[in-house]
Amino acid sequence: MNQPEYSVVVPAYQAAEVIGACVRALVQQTVERARYEIIVVDDGSTDGTADAAQAAGADRVVRVPHGGPAAARNAGIAAAQGEIVLFTDADCEPAADWIARMTAPFADPQVMGAKGTYRTRQSSLIARLVQLEFEIRYARMVALPRIDFVDTYAAAYRRALLVEYGGFDTAFPIPSAEDVDLSFRLARAGHRLVFAPEAWVWHRHPASLRRYLARKARFGYWRALLYVRYPDKIAGDAHTDPALKPQFVLTALLGLTAIVGLFWRPAWIVAGLLLIAFLATTLPFVRWAWQSDPAVALIWPGVTLLRVVIQGSGLAFGLLRQLVKK
Repeated sequence: MNQPEYSVVVPAYQAAEVIGACVRALVQQTVERARYEIIVVDDGSTDGTADAAQAAGADRVVRVPHGGPAAARNAGIAAAQGEIVLFTDADCEPAADWIARMTAPFADPQVMGAKGTYRTRQSSLIARLVQLEFEIRYARMVALPRIDFVDTYAAAYRRALLVEYGGFDTAFPIPSAEDVDLSFRLARAGHRLVFAPEAWVWHRHPASLRRYLARKARFGYWRALLYVRYPDKIAGDAHTDPALKPQFVLTALLGLTAIVGLFWRPAWIVAGLLLIAFLATTLPFVRWAWQSDPAVALIWPGVTLLRVVIQGSGLAFGLLRQLVKK
């Protein structure tokens, strides 16, 4: 292969069942095949991930000891030859024009990074909820001239910038916030990151409430490290639901008031008012989701309460861990 313009890096761990579909989708892009390379980084898998990736058409499979997605992506960056490095995940299937749309913003020399979107073919209620949760965030981001939040399920950066900033921080050892940390770091330095809403990938979202909440707990825990590093982001970022912060506060007050109510009954009146206030914060999403999926709209308030409790607990535990480490 001649020198490619673009390098697509896919970190993969125990991904033999899904990596083939991902690589095949990457092989069948509208961009001329000679213009890009596909690099799969096998993160110490033992299930045949590397062989599956090779068979599906990956140009290179880089094998590294298991170290997590941040280290795997860094190995991909080191191997990449393209001036622009794109990232997606092993459980994603990029659309046929994904590379073309993902790289289009780089025609502007001021653009240093770009973020794409998720879509899903799933029909389960929780998966549909997850998709709409992403879509309302995309609706907010599309109006922004620049963003500060890039997830690597659909992302692209100039390779020189990734090298300059040392890539992804391996202090995040599992899939959590290593990609957000990088985008916060770059945005803070003044680099322009943009949203590419039509650069989408198919994804398999959590299909059960248990898996959905487990993911939120993990994100909450590792978001603590982000807030320690970037305290200005506590106020918000381009992606996070702006209702989440007041929901954390209301849920904490609700819990404390309920405990007081065990000993002083009038406190239950305050708890009831706090619950009403919490439910009111969910109404914008309910109204928005009702137009496309009434079932998701109906369960959203209850799921949101559970999510805030679980994610808030993860965040609190993560902050405690950061304090102890200091």
